[in-house]
Amino acid sequence: MKLGAFSVSLAVKDINVSKAFYENLGFTVFGGDIKMNYLIMKNGNSLIGLFQGMFENNILTFNPGWDEEANTLESFDDVREIQRSLKEKNVTLEREADESTKGPASIVLTDPDGNHILIDQHI
Repeated sequence: MKLGAFSVSLAVKDINVSKAFYENLGFTVFGGDIKMNYLIMKNGNSLIGLFQGMFENNILTFNPGWDEEANTLESFDDVREIQRSLKEKNVTLEREADESTKGPASIVLTDPDGNHILIDQHI
């Protein structure tokens, strides 16, 4: 199963304070819009999303079809294929992608320790 680029989406209290903190760790702004209360920050192959006021807890995020530079991969597993595979393994999904669609879609699941996992396909 190819899940694509990995990042951690952090629920932050003050995006400006968090931005400065991660810049001190060598991260730079890679995407997002601070005016919309979210930034994607990058350090090498490491990606961190900073999200103020969008969700309560941190989320593990995978982006099928993208590499760490948000470049489209030549070959990847569509989120609906991933969904079918997980369902065959009796993994409970909290949110499912519409199987009748193509292109962007997402699914959400939770690991045994309560960590949310977002598999979010943008292409």
